[in-house]
Amino acid sequence: MVQLISGFLSVTGNVRENNEDRFHADEKKRFFIVADGMGGQSAGEKASALAVTVIPERLEERLDPLIGNDDKVIELIDSAVAEANSEIMALGEIDPTMNKMGTTVVFVIRSETHLIIGGVGDSRVYRLHEGAMEQVTTDHSLTQALLDAGTITPEEAENHRYRNMLYRYLGCKEGGAGTNAERVDLIAGDRYVICSDGVCDGLDDEGIKRLALEVDDPQAAAENIVQAALDGGSKDNVTCIVLHAV
Repeated sequence: MVQLISGFLSVTGNVRENNEDRFHADEKKRFFIVADGMGGQSAGEKASALAVTVIPERLEERLDPLIGNDDKVIELIDSAVAEANSEIMALGEIDPTMNKMGTTVVFVIRSETHLIIGGVGDSRVYRLHEGAMEQVTTDHSLTQALLDAGTITPEEAENHRYRNMLYRYLGCKEGGAGTNAERVDLIAGDRYVICSDGVCDGLDDEGIKRLALEVDDPQAAAENIVQAALDGGSKDNVTCIVLHAV
């Protein structure tokens, strides 16, 4: 049976005073989550912390009997993310200091011989298969929407002024409208990178690919990717989980 081994690291980074990223790596290797908070004062930290508390709690409660039934697993993660979104919105309404908080979330969930991958916002999951890398998740950013519409080119998208503006994230009404989850075959030899946009702020896709393939230890790979993003000038918090299917 194919197993997952993991490595992870989250750092405050070069510029920020606090780390608004949060992640959860399940000890049983059933699910992995990265959340990137946003908002003034400590609001971003609170939003991402809520996401990586509520979602794992729901998965712990309900996931095991559903493993192998991918449709049910997708229903579960969609409902867990929607619940987290509701809690974040409710807290924002109760506490004026939290009224603009939000967070992205991306996840990888094991469902027997498949992985369920999706998210909300612009944190990402990459898959490396037979030496090629693809971004499995879709950015919910205005730049990606313009790119999908053919209004701008991929080259223009790299430094577009709307690159970091999101139209979907946890903390807004659209945040609970589903996670665009994809089912991916779990194949020995594949590798996955789950990251906040702080990685992409300092490292391009080719760099991520090279570092993910360079070493056979996922912990070393995660550390190398984070350091390269920092060295590349990332101005954000930087969080990375690397998975190896073996």
